[in-house]
Amino acid sequence: MSFAISQVPTPKNEPVRSYAPGSAEIKSLIATYQKMWSEEVEIPMVIDGKEVKTGEKVSLHSPQDHQHTLGYYHKGNKQHVDDAINSCLKARAEWANLPWEQRASIFLKAADLLAGPYRDKINAATMIGQSKNAMQAEIDSACEAIDFLRFNVQFMTELYSEQPVSDAGIWNRAEYRPLEGFTYAITPFNFTAISLNLPTSMAMMGNVVVWKPSATQIYSAKVIMDVLIEAGLPAGVINMVFSGGAETSKQILEHPDFSGIHFTGSTEVFQSLWRQIGENIHKYKTYPRIVGETGGKDFVVAHPSAVPSQVATALVRGAFEYQGQKCSAASRAYVPKSLWGEVKSIMGEQLAEIKMGSPEDPSNFVNAVIDKASFEKCKGYIERAQNANDAEVIFGGTCDDSKGWFVQPTVIQAKNPHYESMEEEIFGPILTIYVYEDQDWKATLQLVDETSPYALTGAVFAQDRYAINEATKALENAAGNFYINDKPTGAVVGQQPFGGARASGTNDKAGSKMNLLRWVSARSIKENFLSPTDYKYPFLG
Repeated sequence: MSFAISQVPTPKNEPVRSYAPGSAEIKSLIATYQKMWSEEVEIPMVIDGKEVKTGEKVSLHSPQDHQHTLGYYHKGNKQHVDDAINSCLKARAEWANLPWEQRASIFLKAADLLAGPYRDKINAATMIGQSKNAMQAEIDSACEAIDFLRFNVQFMTELYSEQPVSDAGIWNRAEYRPLEGFTYAITPFNFTAISLNLPTSMAMMGNVVVWKPSATQIYSAKVIMDVLIEAGLPAGVINMVFSGGAETSKQILEHPDFSGIHFTGSTEVFQSLWRQIGENIHKYKTYPRIVGETGGKDFVVAHPSAVPSQVATALVRGAFEYQGQKCSAASRAYVPKSLWGEVKSIMGEQLAEIKMGSPEDPSNFVNAVIDKASFEKCKGYIERAQNANDAEVIFGGTCDDSKGWFVQPTVIQAKNPHYESMEEEIFGPILTIYVYEDQDWKATLQLVDETSPYALTGAVFAQDRYAINEATKALENAAGNFYINDKPTGAVVGQQPFGGARASGTNDKAGSKMNLLRWVSARSIKENFLSPTDYKYPFLG
């Protein structure tokens, strides 16, 4: 018998561990980090609940030490993609028919496993494989991942409880069915929590999933899969494959049973996937759901009434936490001339204190960027700015790949508001600032709105409430997540549902009921208790 919705545990955001110097929690985490660093792992795909080893092994390396081999993963091919699809379709009926509270229990158990026995392991894996410091790993791979699981269970129960009204003699009800077919999750390197949320949010609603994690996140993806299996996820519900991205997507998107995609990654790739779906639309049994969160060129705009120390701190944190590799990272800023001198001075003082190095040393605020391609991209932007006539590097600018992919937090001041690093997504520790004349506040708001095709996150700093209101309205389409007197990063599940529009995605708001609604197909059922026995209506006499 199903239990009442009121009996579902009410979620609260997972408390964040401080990892204070010398604390037991930081000692435990670093001990786990060092143990995992010293072990060489072999990571198979997981298809139909079984480990699949192909023998075609690809080595895994840590961004902070690209010569150190962490282990290997087994690369898949087209046959493995077919196997994953077939596994999904085999598991679909039984999983879809499982009572919702039984599905919920699996993911609630997974949350408790991450909160307890797996916490150090998932955080250490994220630190090692994705080069996050202890705090950035904690708020991602522990807290946000746990929150996604617990809050999505709550959102699921709320969604199922939403039922239509019924007149006398009639019972109307809504049935929230999983999508017909199988779904596809493509996850990024930068947030372990996103890699967990994309496939599990679909599976929670009764769907079956082919999951392709980023090649640079496979190290922590294995831990996610280990947790889900230990939590009791049945075979075939989520199948993890390591085949080539373009080939995998082509094969999946041509299958008639494909019913939806949950994506986080680049705008270019997402648009390519959408194009392929459109070209194959006549093949599908149902119109696929397309949900994606893509790029961002996120802004901070300060009004002359803003507090300089608040602006400077938001820029340093917003731009350089996790090396600017958050989709929401502050990448461009607009500072009034009257505040610039003080803002620049405070930023310089803070940046001079920041340490850069391996996550194994908890005092390092900045770590390595994810891989060589990212390093070379950042280096190119920095070198061009150093040689530009309309921009200059005012802080940072050092790049060192001798051991790891290290890029010093770099601030570029652009004389031209359309300089390349003001407009183009970099996804690294590079912030570009344009200083505007105080009297150009309104024109600057228009500039902020029109500069970038993206619309993910943005922030305004001001003490003047009229200015805050003006910016909120002027920039209503420029950011799906908008912050007032706060940095544009750090959205919390259940508090600030996350997603943007324009070239930043479909704005389906991960961490909310809105997202889960995309993974069900509603059926309206009407039952008449007193069926008519004569065709005549009263007007016929």
